Amino acid sequence: MKLKINGQEVEIDDAYGSGLLIWAIRDGAGLMGTKFGCGAGICGSCTVHIDGEAVRSCITPVQNVVDADIRTLEGLPNEDGMLHPVQQAFIEQQVPQCAWCMSGQMMSAAALLEQNENPTQEEIVEAMSENYCRCGCYFRIKSAVARAAEIKQEMA
Repeated sequence: MKLKINGQEVEIDDAYGSGLLIWAIRDGAGLMGTKFGCGAGICGSCTVHIDGEAVRSCITPVQNVVDADIRTLEGLPNEDGMLHPVQQAFIEQQVPQCAWCMSGQMMSAAALLEQNENPTQEEIVEAMSENYCRCGCYFRIKSAVARAAEIKQEMA
């Protein structure tokens, strides 16, 4: 079975075709940036982009995304390997503590900035509200998303 992950056709074992996307990404494609958290689509640590939309991979059947464009944390840097503005801002703002939720946080933030290049503080809070951080880094996450918007505008 083939999936389009991070702009490339990736061959994965057909056994993953009847399962969940998170396992096809992690075990089938060997991309470990997508984290398993709650397994119920609640915490957000497994967030990836499906055709540009932030989606919980732990509850998404592979059969639903066979023809989709899947983007994981590993697909955020550009072709030249430059960090995505969200990744750069999360580093600058020293957001991660335990880092378990960070890939999902960054994927949700990147999806927000694809739809809204200049979000307000309220829009950031709303967009990030369904990603949980056990360490309570919400203030730094919000600051990093705002900084990522600035970086993205500077690059334009």
